[in-house]
Amino acid sequence: MESTPHAPSSPRSFHAILVTGGAGFIGSHVIRRLLQTHAELKVVNLDALTYAGNLANLADVESDPRYTFVKGDIRDAELVGSLFDTHRFDAVLHLAAESHVDRSIAYPLAFLETNILGTATLLNVAKQAWTERGCMDEALFYHVSTDEVYGSLGDEGLFSETTPYDPRSPYSASKASSDHVVRAYHHTYGLPVVISNCSNNYGSHQFPEKLIPLMIRNIVDQRPLPIYGEGINVRDWLWVEDHAAAIDAILTQGWVGDTYNIGGLNEWRNIDLVHKLIEIVDAHLGRAEGHSKSLITFVKDRAGHDMRYAIDASHLESRLGWTPSVTFEEGLTHTVEWYLNNQAWMEEVTSGDYQQYYEAHYANRG
Repeated sequence: MESTPHAPSSPRSFHAILVTGGAGFIGSHVIRRLLQTHAELKVVNLDALTYAGNLANLADVESDPRYTFVKGDIRDAELVGSLFDTHRFDAVLHLAAESHVDRSIAYPLAFLETNILGTATLLNVAKQAWTERGCMDEALFYHVSTDEVYGSLGDEGLFSETTPYDPRSPYSASKASSDHVVRAYHHTYGLPVVISNCSNNYGSHQFPEKLIPLMIRNIVDQRPLPIYGEGINVRDWLWVEDHAAAIDAILTQGWVGDTYNIGGLNEWRNIDLVHKLIEIVDAHLGRAEGHSKSLITFVKDRAGHDMRYAIDASHLESRLGWTPSVTFEEGLTHTVEWYLNNQAWMEEVTSGDYQQYYEAHYANRG
């Protein structure tokens, strides 16, 4: 079986793509970009609509005849197989995952089942369908993963594509496992795959349990700003629209069997990030400089909290020419402005009203 990464002879174009987890934060941005940049592409969004899935994120594309939404679980082999039969996918873009570290600590089995078994189900169905159709050479299985599989860095160094895996939480362990399964299907069965491992995403439409939207909301409402430990943990931040652009580039030009790290080239300590958010939000709301600093509250550190993540994205840049389009300050300002201008969206998410969107717009179709 072919195991050495090799470039496509020309940029790929696909007829139909299965996007898993497309109602989530990153997935909704990716689907919107795919529909904007690939005029002939048919996009099917398979999402179980767990708490983090929000179809309102895709309200602007749901009437597009090239877009189809299917509510379902990636572990359901019969459903996934029927979708392959109906739509004859020649690509899979696999984003669906349980992704919140704190939740993985509380409910580890849910993460292992979805992230490992769900990925294996998709791989197996794709292998069978593309083998039967004799189209393996024209197909692609793209698995989206995380930099957390690499573990924790010290004060120096960057994660590269050759960094040994060292996951530290049930979430990162489940994603590391799924990465290995994807590679195993490539090496064992010749399934054409690519993998990307990204740093922390931020931007519009992110579920408010995540750090940046949580802090923005709490600054607006003048609620405590909880920060783990001393706030010195470091993360690399990637604007979600830049991530979507990188995914598009990898989908169409990525070398089969290759792995790409995607990072924003923005390392920030959590405490410094919160101070920056306070500065931006307070300024937009006409408050005095530093008005919300007193809201900072240090809380007990997360179990097994990795100290530092930092991505070396030079491989992606050298092979495919991708670089971030915005600085962190620019992306953060765009993000704050979006949340301030869309507080109704935030209220629907925090109240749970967003979960009624499916029943109101999709449940009685067909």
